[in-house]
Parts: sequence; C-alpha cells; structure tokens
Amino acid sequence: MKIFNTLTRQKEEFKPVVPGKAGIYVCGPTVYDFIHIGNARPMIVFDTLRRYLEYRGYDVNYVSNFTDVDDKIIRRANEEGVDSLQISERFIRECKTDMEALNVRPATTHPQATLEIPDMIEMVQQLIDKGHAYEVNGTVYFRTRSFPGYGKLSHKNIDDLESGHRDEAHQLKVSGEDEKEDPLDFVLWKPMKPGEPFWESPWGKGRPGWHLECSVMSRKYIGGTLDIHAGGEDLIFPHHENEIAQSEAANEQTFSNYWMHNGFLKIDNEKMSKSLGNFFTVRDICEKYDPQVVRFFMLSAQYRSPLNFSKDLIETSKVSLERILNGAEKLDGIVKKNNGKELSEEEKRLLSEELPKYVERFNAAMDDDLNTADAISVIFELVRFTNAGTDTESSSAFAKELYDTLFTLSDTVLGIHLTRSAAAVSEDEVAEIERLIAERTAAKKEKNFALADEIRDHLSGMGIVIEDTREGVKWKKA
Repeated sequence: MKIFNTLTRQKEEFKPVVPGKAGIYVCGPTVYDFIHIGNARPMIVFDTLRRYLEYRGYDVNYVSNFTDVDDKIIRRANEEGVDSLQISERFIRECKTDMEALNVRPATTHPQATLEIPDMIEMVQQLIDKGHAYEVNGTVYFRTRSFPGYGKLSHKNIDDLESGHRDEAHQLKVSGEDEKEDPLDFVLWKPMKPGEPFWESPWGKGRPGWHLECSVMSRKYIGGTLDIHAGGEDLIFPHHENEIAQSEAANEQTFSNYWMHNGFLKIDNEKMSKSLGNFFTVRDICEKYDPQVVRFFMLSAQYRSPLNFSKDLIETSKVSLERILNGAEKLDGIVKKNNGKELSEEEKRLLSEELPKYVERFNAAMDDDLNTADAISVIFELVRFTNAGTDTESSSAFAKELYDTLFTLSDTVLGIHLTRSAAAVSEDEVAEIERLIAERTAAKKEKNFALADEIRDHLSGMGIVIEDTREGVKWKKA
C-alpha cells in the first residue's frame, strides 16, 4: 500500500515499524458540543483506513483521543453552571452515539486527556531536563529553536515564522504581557485561572497545553514511534508541527513515519461557520438522511481532496447507494430462496475468472493512498456484473459467493452496510404498509385497477416504492 506522506509530500510504500502490525493515532474531537459534519470526515476516513489494513491482515492498534479539558469546555460549563467534567462526559457519550450511527468502530483505545495528567507532567519535566523547555511564573514553554527540525511537516521556514510574529511579539514584550524567550515558543503547561479545573504540578496548579496531550497519549498507547499519525489538514500547523517538536525532543526518535491529512469539508462551497448559518452537527444531518448515506458521501471523494457538502450532492449519494443496496437485495433474495442447485460450469468460470478481477481492482484502488472514490466505482461495476449474471434460475451457492464478496468490500472494508437502516421504518409503519399492499393485491385480483393505482400512489406519497415480482410484491423506503 502506498500512502501520501504529508512530511515528504509524496506517496510512499507503507512499511510498519513492526511487520504485520500498525500503530495509528488520530486526533479526536474536543468534547464541548455535538460533533459537526466536519469532525465526521476524519472519523470515517481513518476508520476506513483501519478497516482496510485489518482486511489486508494487519494487527491494528488504533488510538483516537478525546480532548476533555479545553477553554471551550470550561466556557460551556460556566454558561450552564456545571462542572466541566459533566460537559465533557456528556458529549463523549453523544460523540460515541454519532460514531456508532456512522458505523465508525470504537478505537482500540480512546484516551482522555484528564486521565493522563501524570504522564504529561513527566514529559514536561523530561523536556525541561533536556533544555528544550523552561518555566516562567507557573507557565512552561517549549524552546522552539532548540529543535532543529521545526517546520518540517508544514514545510514552513522558522525565520519566516519569526517575521510573521515580530510585530505582535514586540507589542507584547513592551506591555510586559509576554514572558517567552522567543515569540515562537509554545505552551506545555499553563497556570490555573480562577474557576478553572487544575492539577498539581512541580510548577504549580495548572493544566496541560493542547499539543502536549496528543504527544503523551500516543506515546503511552502506541509507543515512541507511530506508524501513522492522522487528522484534518487544519491540524498540520501548529498542532502536529508542535507534537513532532516536543515528542522528538523528549523521546529522541522519529515521532511518526507517515502523516495523513484529510481535506477540508465545505458547505455549499463555503467554509462551515455558525455566523454564516451553515453549521451542521452530525445529529442534524442524520435526522434527514440515513447515516449510511452520510458515510457513503464522505467516501465518494479521495480523502485528501476538498469535499463540498450540499443537498444535491447528498441526494446523489442517496440514489447511488440505493443502486448498491438493490444489487445486494437481489442476491440475498436468491440466497434465501435456497434452490439447492449445484454451481453450473458457467457459474464456476465466473467465480474463478471474473469475480477476482473486481477484488484485485478494488484492492489496487485502496492501495493507491486509500482511494475510496475509485474503490466505490469498482463496487458499482461489481453490482452491474452480479445483476447481469444472476436471475431466478441462478444457484443459491453462486449468489452467496457474489453476495459475500460484495459484503466484504462494501460492509467490512468501507463500512457501508448492505441492508437498509431498520430504524428507517417503524413497526407501526410496516403494519400499515403491509395492509395497503394486501388491499392493492386484492383490488388487482378484482380487476379494480383504479383503486390499485390509487393505493400505489398513496404508498409513494409515504415514501414507499413497491415492485411486483414473481415472488410477490416487494417494497422499500425511497
């Protein structure tokens, strides 16, 4: 498999630290509210990376954190008059609910920053002892210039960064508000403010800096060198750049061999923003669309490409996914019919000669920097192949082989279910639909075609599509 490495700006063959194993760290959300549709993209993309590596035989240690101490969490807690822990715990639960709806599997470990404070204090002390950090009045700063490779991920020149900060730094130093040795130095530990959560440390009561949290949690749960570190491209600088600096300065070894970053998600070609009124949570979207449609939409573009979210595009994804589900439903119907037929010679030939070609092309797409867009195109071709190659006379054994392959590629790897959401239709709705279908069947037998058409139109108005087949009337949610 080849991965586009942000560090080198080129595709590289994936070679893990330990053969057959893969340690992946993905920056998770700050839990002060429901996750938004932008948060969902890296969750879905890198869950798919994990699934694909496992499908290829890797033992994957997948770690994704929850940032549960942050200014935004504290602000919300103050607004609601509750402890910040109550806010973070509530929205961790809500996040996990949304992840489950999107079929994002739980990480091997979901560390929480507040539970790892002793290890963070230990890393800060290591950096001070090695001359990479210093304390001023309870704040500990990282000495950015002490790390020669600073800027290697974002490809920024440290002198250009300094010039960009010069005016601001001069103003702060004149007013006495800045105690840093260098304007580029960043915070590892910050002193407490009244009303904020805090932890005891050698430098006084306080809490860790955001960048430090991920460095410590990834080291604890994966090791000193990660195989892959991933997240949204907005995290490249300064977050991931600072992670590299403090981790490599403390551990004296490469922090991560590969860096993967997904592109931005826009809403109707504009940046998502509450002020623009185009800010949508996953919960908002999933009230209107099946979460599987949302997942399908997210994987319909190569992960590094920008992705535009709009009503038209999500509707297109809904229709496209329906084609795959219809193909799977047809195969499932033949399997369940269980006609007991032996595989014909032609069916054996198709399974041995033609079916493997689709699997090979799917793998090739995924091996090319996780190109899910091309992989989905292969699945569409596989569905066309199964539709053309099966009918009511096909053996159930043949249909099962086809279905199992489609299931593996779509459900196991891409995380896209081959069955429609059971929650899409309630039990009461099912009873009403079945009653109307029975009335329509009776009307047709009595040659009352006007009433039969009227019932079909009524069902259509309910969002139900019916199909007359040899096996009887089939229906589905539109």
